[in-house]
Amino acid sequence: MDCEPEPALSLATATPEGRPAARIVLCKAIVADPGYIVFYTNYRSRKGRELEANPRAAALMHWDYLHRQVRLEGSVELAPAADSDAYFASRALQSRIGAWASAQSEPVASRAALLQAVAGAAQRFGISPQAAAEERVDATVPRPPHWGGYRLWAEAVELWVEGEARIHDHARWSRELAPRGEAGFEPGPWVATRLQP
Repeated sequence: MDCEPEPALSLATATPEGRPAARIVLCKAIVADPGYIVFYTNYRSRKGRELEANPRAAALMHWDYLHRQVRLEGSVELAPAADSDAYFASRALQSRIGAWASAQSEPVASRAALLQAVAGAAQRFGISPQAAAEERVDATVPRPPHWGGYRLWAEAVELWVEGEARIHDHARWSRELAPRGEAGFEPGPWVATRLQP
């Protein structure tokens, strides 16, 4: 199912040496069975490079007004290209152009230089920068090969629900994931454990 509204997901990755980094991404889908979440980004970004070298991540979704949070930990794989193509085609025109223009996480000399790169990417596809800014054209901008989706497969899920006097409900579900050929995992049964607050 699509995440509606899209929750902000704090995604943590780590280098092969174990140096962690966290950032916010949008959860674009939750697939309860077989059990993964989907997010999209630039494969060449810091998180993309870290996921390529160490394909494991942790994620946190927090709903302050509901007094709840969910943590996930598990293995990460690239989403199928067809899924990435379909999602990319649904994005606003400026977002599609921006994916071509931005070397995400890399230094840039100035905002002017970034805007110049965006204008150059728009012109590459025959779109004037003003038309792109006003979303006046419905141009075909294909997905860049360095941009797409990831699936974070849940090996562990923790739910925390605030309780009175700090006596919270806290539980963990864990399972084994066996690699399944070229893509995906074969999930084992969930094991539930109640945790102290």
